[in-house]
Amino acid sequence: MAAFSFGPSPTRRDALTRRIRLLVAATIAYNAAEAVVALTAGALASSTALIGFGLDSVIEVSSAAAVAWQFSAREHAVREARERTALRIIAVSFFALAAYVSLDAVRSLAGTGEAESSYLGIAIAALSLAVMPFLSAAQRRAGRELGSASAVADSRQTLLCTYLSAVLLVGLVLNAALGWSWADPAAALVIAVIAVKEGRDAWRGKGCCAPAAPPSGATAPAGTPDTCGCHSGRTCHAPAGPAER
Repeated sequence: MAAFSFGPSPTRRDALTRRIRLLVAATIAYNAAEAVVALTAGALASSTALIGFGLDSVIEVSSAAAVAWQFSAREHAVREARERTALRIIAVSFFALAAYVSLDAVRSLAGTGEAESSYLGIAIAALSLAVMPFLSAAQRRAGRELGSASAVADSRQTLLCTYLSAVLLVGLVLNAALGWSWADPAAALVIAVIAVKEGRDAWRGKGCCAPAAPPSGATAPAGTPDTCGCHSGRTCHAPAGPAER
């Protein structure tokens, strides 16, 4: 049985690595600015959702920094060795965010504080809703092709920021337009639930792409690892042929 090479060529791998570095740098820059604006607006309006969103931006920076650290190594083997540590950093960041936001949201719902309307918060949520999907999609494509679970996990965190932006925007608009102050901590709890799920997936090394398909008419050897190099403790096998089913 002929052996097949799975994954990108060294030249393509270098190009994808450079692309991920640029995307990570852009993510760090945007989220650093977003964190400052969201945390300031959240403090002024006593908004749990805005503060949670700002803290997510801080976590996004730390997550992207972990991936930047991983990809700062020139050797592919070193980058792979750093992958699990980067995934753990991303996962723990998600769990910390969920814990803080949940406690603060419950405190707000218990009546110990009401959020005021924040038009600055509405503006930053709308801007993030427009920007984040593009950053996430670009990094996810590059990460999957390269075979980096940490890059894919970081792109999922960027995508999470899109979801959070939508949830935050709804909560802030309801509060500003209808005076529903409870919408703010309710939105924060939704943020916490999503963060727990994403943290669990990152810890398990999920977010990998499908195994690369062998050339037409060929069968991949049983036990061929997936092209993402997820280190998640699973092995992808080629689909069974008609005679094997």
